[in-house]
Amino acid sequence: MFNFKLSAVGYLNPVPLVWGMLHGPQRSHVDLRFSVPSECAQQVEEGEAELGLVPVAEIARQSLEIVPGVGIACLGAVRSILLFAKRPWQGVQSVAVDCCSRTSVQLARVILREKFGVEPELVPHPPILEQMMKTADAALVIGDPALRIDPLALSYECLDLGHEWFALTGLPMVFATWAGKPGLPLEAISKITVGSYHFGRERLAEIARLEHDKRGITYELAHRYLSHHIRYELGPRELLGLGTFLELADFRPASLAAMSSCND
Repeated sequence: MFNFKLSAVGYLNPVPLVWGMLHGPQRSHVDLRFSVPSECAQQVEEGEAELGLVPVAEIARQSLEIVPGVGIACLGAVRSILLFAKRPWQGVQSVAVDCCSRTSVQLARVILREKFGVEPELVPHPPILEQMMKTADAALVIGDPALRIDPLALSYECLDLGHEWFALTGLPMVFATWAGKPGLPLEAISKITVGSYHFGRERLAEIARLEHDKRGITYELAHRYLSHHIRYELGPRELLGLGTFLELADFRPASLAAMSSCND
């Protein structure tokens, strides 16, 4: 079996995907590192990693090849990609964005344009909500920082962008997949990535118990998030949602042709 250099996201949501690589039979086949989504993409682009859990916007930009089987997706509310506003959505002219995930930023742009008819300026900012709201009319917070926010406890308007995507399209939203430069041995890699997820899927309660405190959230939220909000298996509907997102976000990726293998 090959040994691969992999880069994964350090948020809570990919932990089931890499649990077998950390604690199961796949750990002897990978050299695994963690970073934010945009850095995963950069490491693949610069050759520091052979494979990364790459935001789909970056897969399109780099024309990467997708490893079939698993990724990060949702069907409805995702809970960890939240858009806040201090004024009515139709009047939003600027959005402070955490640029750690370019896919989430593009999703926010699509939702604001398609639902509210606005195309605000995007202002990069660290994911500290109150500071972001002083900088712009709205703020996009993603990943673990979003999980630590209780939207119902705030006075701001809030959109869960997974819910909004499903309301707009009726399709799953795919945020990231394992991907690398063309020419990788996909069958061998897929056995590792899918096997690692299957190992984690059987241990979601254990993962939530071990991870929730270090993420600053309750066990109940961590378990509900991993078992209900996030979808990991990528089938035909997920691929249709992915293609629809890339079209609405105005991507024209050469890599789309390779995605048909995910239907197998």
